[in-house]
Amino acid sequence: MSTNPNGKPDGAGLPEHPADDLMVAAEGVHKSFGRLEVLKGIDLQVRRGEVMCVVGPSGSGKSTFLRCINHLEKITAGRLWVNGRLMGYREQGGRLYELHDKQVAAQRRDIGMVFQSFNLFPHMSVMGNIIEAPVQVKRESRAQARARALELLERVGLADKAESYPRQLSGGQQQRVAIARALAMRPELMLFDEPTSALDPELVGEVLEVMKDLAREGMTMVVVTHEMGFAREVGDSLVFMDGGVVVESGDPRQVLGDPKHERTRAFLSKVL
Repeated sequence: MSTNPNGKPDGAGLPEHPADDLMVAAEGVHKSFGRLEVLKGIDLQVRRGEVMCVVGPSGSGKSTFLRCINHLEKITAGRLWVNGRLMGYREQGGRLYELHDKQVAAQRRDIGMVFQSFNLFPHMSVMGNIIEAPVQVKRESRAQARARALELLERVGLADKAESYPRQLSGGQQQRVAIARALAMRPELMLFDEPTSALDPELVGEVLEVMKDLAREGMTMVVVTHEMGFAREVGDSLVFMDGGVVVESGDPRQVLGDPKHERTRAFLSKVL
């Protein structure tokens, strides 16, 4: 019988290994904070090269689920695989045991995450922010890391900002640096947690354009967003969450244009 992370039976009958073409596979994922149950059994699959957009009202569990994918939040029950491996746990004798911090950190190397609040190191230059993880975590040489950083800055349109500090950049520029920093680790999966919500409206487009380029290049992405135009144009799939559950999912054009669930229709009527 399958078990939750505490070793208790959850009865879900979960498979041992998800399909090879899946980058993310969530099966019966629950997350509670004390008595507050935020995720109530999430089942999702993200295929390699897919862009999945996750939408829903505040408090629906979107960001919590995203943080569970890279084990920034520990799930309470269910299982979550990334790139074919159980995220944050190992299984032995039908029970799940949490991995050590170093093992979890090794798993995270393949996952890039971009937050809504940029999270750049204010005391480091743009270059310093980008090369920190490759040098410290992957043990790349500084010369190699700098060369990669310059390529990435060119890619996000900030080649002239390598020696600038975050305080000297606009919000849109800081977010593009944050994307470059995540890409510096050469991730196989990118997670975006409302990457444009903290930006002035006129700066949103420059960040979305970088994300569109990543999608065109085949990067697997899970994007929590309020940008419905981006979801319609770029997304391969769209998931609407509310109350800690997946209410509706499918092709973004279909879900946005002809939602089947009344709760989805009510939400979209306020945001479209």
